[in-house]
This record gives sequence, structure tokens and C-alpha cells, in this order.
Amino acid sequence: MQAIFWTVEEVAQRAKLFYDNGIRQQVECDDNIGKMIVIDAKTGEYGIDKTGVETALKLKQKKPNARLFTMRIGYKDIS
Repeated sequence: MQAIFWTVEEVAQRAKLFYDNGIRQQVECDDNIGKMIVIDAKTGEYGIDKTGVETALKLKQKKPNARLFTMRIGYKDIS
């Protein structure tokens, strides 16, 4: 499988598009506020946990070349 060569900014932009166009409505609830979401910028696959570490490891195990983006749920993006 060929590696994807995206800049950090491209990874962030793609992941935020997935988040804004569907994931947000599914995950922004009281139980998840403050948790970390890790999004695969290519597929939109994501996972949620307290620190993001477990989810990132699981996603990387499934797809070693995945380009992942992590953000805190329910907090304003300052970028």
C-alpha cells in the first residue's frame, strides 16, 4: 500500500471536514465533552477515549499508514 504524503495542515483540514460534516452531530454529547477524538483523515474513521492514545494505537494497528488527527471534543478550535 502506498503511503499518503499530506502536510500537517492538509491532514488537519481533511479531518476537520469529516468532523464538521457529520461526526460532530454524533459525538458532541455530555458524555463525550472533554474526551479526545482521533480521526483518520483519509477515511473518516474515528474513535474516542479519554486521552486519544488507545484510539490512535487501534487505528494505526488497522492501518499503519493512517494519517491521524486528534482533537478535544466540545472545545473551540483556535486554529
